[in-house]
Amino acid sequence: MDRADVGALVQSAVDGDAAAWKALVEGLSPLVWSVVRAHRLSDADAHEVYQTVWFRFAQHLGRIREPQKAGAWLASTARHESLKVLKSLRRTTPTDDPQLLDRVSEDRTPEQTVIDSEEAAAESERIRRLWQEFEELGERCRQLLRVLMASPPPSYQEVSAALGIAVGSIGPLRQRCLRRLRARLDARGAS
Repeated sequence: MDRADVGALVQSAVDGDAAAWKALVEGLSPLVWSVVRAHRLSDADAHEVYQTVWFRFAQHLGRIREPQKAGAWLASTARHESLKVLKSLRRTTPTDDPQLLDRVSEDRTPEQTVIDSEEAAAESERIRRLWQEFEELGERCRQLLRVLMASPPPSYQEVSAALGIAVGSIGPLRQRCLRRLRARLDARGAS
């Protein structure tokens, strides 16, 4: 969707135009789904996040300062909601198998358990630093890279429509953004 069209539809939706709301949902849903899918949530969690994003959008519809950037608002909200779900999943692991928690692993030594734990902590720290540096990139780079990380990846035409970037500029902009991210990681010794 063109940004001007999005802005006009948001204004109409604020005024109570149901057709404008429907057009926003239909036009921007692929963007929301691409961000949600990029976080690899379960189907149930992904649908929950998707619904929450649209609920939050409806709650804030009249307060969005730049209506033409509603796509960016939705993408950012989808990312935040997905990360909230992921964070809550780390705290609990539901199971319906009571024996799972009582099971003792006999194939790993205590030393191997410590090594595995240290490796997992190092990997977690590497990923945390990567996302920290990612958040320091400009908004345009973050939006583009988030959309391109979707699974399955959207076509360049879809990316162009969602973000208002010319199709021919997507590849070069992606390369520049990835180079910036790599340089930030290298500068901090985090690569």
